[in-house]
Amino acid sequence: MGTGVSGLVTRLRAAGCVFAEEEADLLVEAARDADELEAMVRRRVVGEPLEYVVGWAAFCGIRMVVEPGVFVPRHRTELLVEEAARLVPGNRAVVVDLCCGSGALGAALAVRRDVDLYSADVDPAAARCARVNVAEAGGRVFTGDLFEALPDDLRGRVRVLLANVPYVPTDAIALMPPEARDHETRATLDGGSDGLDLMRRVSAGASEWLAPGGTLLFESSERQVDAMSSVLRADGLEPRVVRSDDLGATVVTGRAQDTGR
Repeated sequence: MGTGVSGLVTRLRAAGCVFAEEEADLLVEAARDADELEAMVRRRVVGEPLEYVVGWAAFCGIRMVVEPGVFVPRHRTELLVEEAARLVPGNRAVVVDLCCGSGALGAALAVRRDVDLYSADVDPAAARCARVNVAEAGGRVFTGDLFEALPDDLRGRVRVLLANVPYVPTDAIALMPPEARDHETRATLDGGSDGLDLMRRVSAGASEWLAPGGTLLFESSERQVDAMSSVLRADGLEPRVVRSDDLGATVVTGRAQDTGR
């Protein structure tokens, strides 16, 4: 087996896999037999994301189920979970994970806090993965377009609204790594001409769903911070920016007023 793994590492490294040794171990672990291992290696060396090949992605120390085409949660997005955990009150708060993809954000947050979790995505494949990933937390998953997917009785009750919407400008998609550009569904990446199309839609509807003092959270690039903050302010939310040098991540939040609903 040692020789086989060594040869596998050589093949992966030749294909450009930077962490070839770690990937080889994961592929060997995931494969049920030699034939399946060979099929998985062939998928990987032609550029298919490792997460799709093995069927899961690591996020906040948890293995999240992902199917081909479903957005793969990024390490930097863990800042959204960290900030959401800070904002969740001690009681069982209502949390919504909108554009949930695999459901990774809500699932990771539920490990840290006792929450009443609702997740939603327009993509049936993403919703299918999310149902698996949030099952242990008792989360509920809905399929539909943004707020239209949510139960009506959540209006005015959401303490934390996570919305990891696509925010890559259309013209920048071509500059993304091939693993994302060629394998993840375009709708999970493309945020429109300035990257803020979906962000604007969520911000515009958020006040109707947030509880007094509730908070909306977005991931952002540094260059979009000012524009996102302006959108939130115009929609009656108080913007705040959170940064992490360790994660190379930026989060923009919008807090609803405590009174006046």
